[in-house]
Amino acid sequence: MEEKKKFYISTAIAYASGKPHIGNTYEIVLADAIARNKRLEGYDVYFQTGTDEHGEKIELKAKEAGLTPQEFVDEKAAEIKRIWDTMNTTYDRFVRTSDPDHKKKVQHIFKKLYDQGDIYLDKYEGWYCTPCESFFTETQLIDGKCPDCGRPVEKKSEEAYFFRLSKYQDRLIKHIEEHPEFIAPESRKNEMINNFLKPGLQDLCVSRTAFDWGVKVDFNDKHVVYVWIDALSNYITFPGYDVDNESDFFKKYWPADLHLIGKDIIRFHTIYWPIILMALDVPLPKRVFGHPWLLTASDKMSKSKGNVLYADDLVEKYGLDTIRYYVLHEIPFADDGNITEELIAERNNSDLANILGNLVNRTISMSHKYFNGIVENKNVSDEHDKVLINLCENLGSKVKEDMNNLKIADAITDVFEVLRAANKYIDETTPWILAKDENQSDRLKTVLYNLIEAIRVSAVYLQAFIPDTSAKIFDLLNSDETSYESTVHFGVYKSGTKLKEPQILFNRIEIGE
Repeated sequence: MEEKKKFYISTAIAYASGKPHIGNTYEIVLADAIARNKRLEGYDVYFQTGTDEHGEKIELKAKEAGLTPQEFVDEKAAEIKRIWDTMNTTYDRFVRTSDPDHKKKVQHIFKKLYDQGDIYLDKYEGWYCTPCESFFTETQLIDGKCPDCGRPVEKKSEEAYFFRLSKYQDRLIKHIEEHPEFIAPESRKNEMINNFLKPGLQDLCVSRTAFDWGVKVDFNDKHVVYVWIDALSNYITFPGYDVDNESDFFKKYWPADLHLIGKDIIRFHTIYWPIILMALDVPLPKRVFGHPWLLTASDKMSKSKGNVLYADDLVEKYGLDTIRYYVLHEIPFADDGNITEELIAERNNSDLANILGNLVNRTISMSHKYFNGIVENKNVSDEHDKVLINLCENLGSKVKEDMNNLKIADAITDVFEVLRAANKYIDETTPWILAKDENQSDRLKTVLYNLIEAIRVSAVYLQAFIPDTSAKIFDLLNSDETSYESTVHFGVYKSGTKLKEPQILFNRIEIGE
């Protein structure tokens, strides 16, 4: 048997300082849709996510809560994992950077980089932002405040280890130029080259002495290994990388095929991380996608603004697949998306209840009304059938192309094009008129068969996006033909199958309820 091609996808690891909002949760749902689609394409997928659990901010928050840092992150990691599970995501491994094995491997990585002269001891002076855990120079500040979050900064000076980023700068520029697919979308790639790499990289501070909660530098335990080496290394340590030792699992799945991250941390993943890997002589990931943000009413979500929406609250209110559909369909490839409860209701009503739900319900109801729910293909065709059949047979290649280009919203639109065409087909073939003429019985059976097959084909591709709904549709159709292969040729649905009774898939949401 031919060995399956592998696909390793990761999300950024969530910072275990609080509950993730719907904007943070979007990333895991996006990764899940890509992972599910790859499995359906026949890949052997390894999907990793988890939590980043060290740092000064967590040490301070734990103290405020009257907990040890470990107790604090245990609580937060459990909450994050609960939300990832609420969203029905199929990760293979949920990793935590407080894991003892990871910490040991990070110490080995740090020591190797130090021994080969890539890390050196010096003194750091600069403006420090605690929430961002970052130092900035005077010129990087905006109006005297943190350029990333806009909060106040304080002057700090401390002994620190530094990583020689500048040593690898030209090699990284060359890699990006030779691998145009390495950073997506294009705008982020240009930003990294023009704003950071071409002006020249400063060496990176990779240890801290101002707090204790983290991985200790094992040859100088005043120092804690900083987030850049600790958190970023998760992508290789958990699959089994250790200095001078790589597990078979690691050899099989690395390099990662896709790191999926928010656009705000693209610099860390496309400059710091690849350079760390170059210094370790480990191959670079194939692609880093900096996805856009999900805004609330065109504004960035923040607790201080009181505009934060949480995934579990939305799921409880509107249903899981409505929320999955919304975030996957409404965020474009390169531009920020927008979420409000009114927009969720609107999208649920127009797409899910109307186009999809109504089509499934009408078709199954007509099959029960006219033929006791038995669907038969009598092959009595006319012109109207060709359009629908062609759309169904071409759907697979369209979805594949869009998914490979990470255009997830476009892939969903491809499926809904088939569903819209099926609704139009009902209007054109007028089953209720055919039903009045006994001589048209075989034509009516063919029309209903074509509709059921178009619904089945659509449900096959919706498995990556709204899996629970797809499962319900296959159940109603009494069909176990759920593979991508089953959609190559129209007419795979078994003639003579009896449908289950119709069911409402999506209720309309009344705005203001």
